[in-house]
Amino acid sequence: MKKILKWMIVFLGVIVLLIYVFNIDYIFRGIRTIYLTGNNTAFISDYEYFDNKEITSSEPQPWALHKYYNEIQESDKLKFLNEERKTKSFLVIKNDSILFEKYYDGHKQYDISNSFSVAKSIVTSMLGKAIMEGKIKSLDQPVSDFFEEYKDGLAAELTVGDLASMSSGMKWNEKYYSVINITSESYFTNDLRSVILRQEIENKPGQSFRYSSGDTQLLAMVLEKAIGTNLSDYLTEKFWQPMGAESTALWQIDSEEYGMEKAYCCIAATARDFARFGKLYVNKGKWGKNEILDSSFVELSLEPVFDDSPFYGYGWWLYEYNGKRVFTMNGFRGQFVISFPDENIIIVRQGKYNIEGRVSNQSGDLYNYISEGYKLATAIE
Repeated sequence: MKKILKWMIVFLGVIVLLIYVFNIDYIFRGIRTIYLTGNNTAFISDYEYFDNKEITSSEPQPWALHKYYNEIQESDKLKFLNEERKTKSFLVIKNDSILFEKYYDGHKQYDISNSFSVAKSIVTSMLGKAIMEGKIKSLDQPVSDFFEEYKDGLAAELTVGDLASMSSGMKWNEKYYSVINITSESYFTNDLRSVILRQEIENKPGQSFRYSSGDTQLLAMVLEKAIGTNLSDYLTEKFWQPMGAESTALWQIDSEEYGMEKAYCCIAATARDFARFGKLYVNKGKWGKNEILDSSFVELSLEPVFDDSPFYGYGWWLYEYNGKRVFTMNGFRGQFVISFPDENIIIVRQGKYNIEGRVSNQSGDLYNYISEGYKLATAIE
């Protein structure tokens, strides 16, 4: 027994040593945060296990309630979907008034939840603001203007627009259920900037769409340099407060020491406040009389960048439903902000799980939330 115990200790010691030698000690944080909390990947309340920066609310502008507020019931299909997938919040806004609002499983109106990649659309909105303010010249500005690491080879061709359209050509493997990979490392590292800057540009930028959280993170690092402040403060000043957010949100950072926001994910906020970005883009960048974003940037963001990827613009997902234009903010595990611009309808879903599929062939939970949410919104005139 003593011999077995001795070899087990030696084995574990070798494993720990190899982890540090190969610079993958981030997995300890991953194990502690994910597996020891009973999960197998990132989850919607995991912001509690990380350092965060606040996105503060100062002058709330509560949503109006529709005259038929919560008088229309969920369809049987929507009710089943929300219960089966452990939905936390489901919200339908029509003509700037909340028509339907329901919270599940103990979640409440002012409870916050991790956005995951919904944050990518918000980061691209921040890029639009930085261009509007002249802090970034245009979508064509080279990334090498901000980082010396991108002055040679294919990297020298990389622009901020390539990052916003996910066409950087960066070496990146997007995985969510494996401990040892670049996506996990970026989630659990305490120095996110260094992780991103060592990723090579292996293909010619600007040629085709390839989903990559690394693209959004590098875009955020460019923004950070251009605006001269951190992303949380910029989001607070330029969007959160002017749009009258009702609640303070949190943005996960890599560590207190380095203070870099996980820009590709991880803004924890309420369903009501995420909905404001849908409204902002439905209104082509205006919030009341205040022009938050240039309308031309909004319109450009909501058009496909590449013919072979008609479902993605600059930071936003693009679809059709029964001939109607739809654009969305999508996040892991089914975090959705769905907007019908012509009908002025916004649908928000937050929850624990979702089944993936394709809107184009009417499969998956996103299609069902689009379909059932639209039916609910149009049940009355």
